Amino acid sequence: QEQLVESGGGLVQPGGSLRLSCVASGFPFSNYAMRWYRQVPGKEREWVAGISVGNHANYPDSLKHRFTMSRDNAKNTVYLEMINLEPEDTAVYYCNVPLGGGRNAWGQGTQVTVSS
Repeated sequence: QEQLVESGGGLVQPGGSLRLSCVASGFPFSNYAMRWYRQVPGKEREWVAGISVGNHANYPDSLKHRFTMSRDNAKNTVYLEMINLEPEDTAVYYCNVPLGGGRNAWGQGTQVTVSS
């Protein structure tokens, strides 16, 4: 059974940085693209980063200058490095793997709060 576990969230001041981690299990990790999403209560889930099997990462134009996604296949882990954080980045951040056939696996989320 596919499982994703996020960690690394917390409280950070504007302008600060955080590194989120997502540890995967239950599927052949290196053969799957991975994604990060975030969600604020009352708003729709927002895609923030993706990385391909071939290690190509991409981001929304609004975030690509501040967010960097990477993967370590030996550790079954993906990361999201966030710099120059803004209050608008406050959200629960979720790890996701598209499994095909319309199926997705999701982690439980990790809270990021950007506040002075």
